[in-house]
Amino acid sequence: MFHEYREIITELKQVDGHFAKVFEKHNDLDLEIIEMEKNHADQFVVETKKKEKLKLKDTVYNMIMQHKKDSN
Repeated sequence: MFHEYREIITELKQVDGHFAKVFEKHNDLDLEIIEMEKNHADQFVVETKKKEKLKLKDTVYNMIMQHKKDSN
């Protein structure tokens, strides 16, 4: 996710505990969704998890953009 911002992500994970938690939660949900799809889980539950993951991705992106803005 956001490979072009790898350096910023690494920095933010080290200095911003909230960012680190949001980023980790996104990755955990990704793995959970993969497992649910492998096990043919209820599609409503899977879609709900995907929406939650997308919201976290938006949050991560916004935090990255704010960090870039603050750094300039």
